Amino acid sequence: MTAMRVKAIIVAMLMAFSFAGAAALKPTQRLSDTRPKVKLDALFPTSFGQWIVDDRQPVQLVSPDQQAMLSKLYTETLSRTYVNRQTGQRIMLSVAYGGDQSDGTRAHLPELCYPAQGFQIIDRHSSSLATATHSIPVQRMFAKLGGRLEPITYWVVVGEQVALTGPQQKLAQLSYSLRGLIPDGTLVRVSSIDPDAEKSYVVHDAFVKELAAAVPDALKSRVVGKPGA
Repeated sequence: MTAMRVKAIIVAMLMAFSFAGAAALKPTQRLSDTRPKVKLDALFPTSFGQWIVDDRQPVQLVSPDQQAMLSKLYTETLSRTYVNRQTGQRIMLSVAYGGDQSDGTRAHLPELCYPAQGFQIIDRHSSSLATATHSIPVQRMFAKLGGRLEPITYWVVVGEQVALTGPQQKLAQLSYSLRGLIPDGTLVRVSSIDPDAEKSYVVHDAFVKELAAAVPDALKSRVVGKPGA
């Protein structure tokens, strides 16, 4: 047997072992099937702290064609406007939940969705947001469309891990795959219409802190992640 043929056999064997290993690691069980089912309209209260849903202000955060795409990617979406009873400040909340956070269905981040609708991203940076239980890594974004200036705060939870970027989402996905699990995921976005981004982020933080406290403990990790995860 020639050296070239031996080499070809070895390469073929390595490829076979690689495919077998990939198949063995392929997750088979959805994490969502092992946990309480998510119903976003029940998970997110219509009233908490000083905030209450303002039904007079319907939220149109995405264009119809973008909404059609989101409906294919996510199991459920929720959009609401909340108003502060004391100050009159308004916050738009948008949540997208997917039972399958695999490669083709991972959460699509706002820095991709907003420009697709014609927005200009003026600023984008990472930050953190303190809740009563732990600090959440978040992404801040300041978007502009004509005269509309929209400060945005968002984060993504994969399973129980907060993952801000595409690579972080992939790593979180792989960590569950090694346990044979397909993770679910939640994209939470809060925004407001205000030319003063820094002032808005302070309001966003206060809103999220009160919201996190109002979410049932059994489901809290689906919204803000698990401390230390």
